[in-house]
Amino acid sequence: MKMVVAYIDREAFEPIRAELLGLGFLSLSVWDASGSIAQATTTGQYRGVAVENHLRPKARCECVVSDGQVATVIETVSKHAGDRRFVFVVAIEQADPTDTIRADDALQASE
Repeated sequence: MKMVVAYIDREAFEPIRAELLGLGFLSLSVWDASGSIAQATTTGQYRGVAVENHLRPKARCECVVSDGQVATVIETVSKHAGDRRFVFVVAIEQADPTDTIRADDALQASE
């Protein structure tokens, strides 16, 4: 089993979620995150003082899948999130309950 973790722009989440759900991936975790990437610093004013912001709002998505489904999840994220995304894969030793994994893969894992 693997956990695919993706940092994406927030507006890219809904199309990714909808497609993964349609493909049978039953569980996806997401929360707000911030990231510093190679983009121009934004500046603004707060009470008359110049403020620089090096962080960009992102969403962090996680999906635990079987080894054979990693490419499908990465392709889905890449299709909807474009170039402004960061995806990595982490090995998972155990997941319980197994129904958090894609339905047909969970059956194979329990056999």
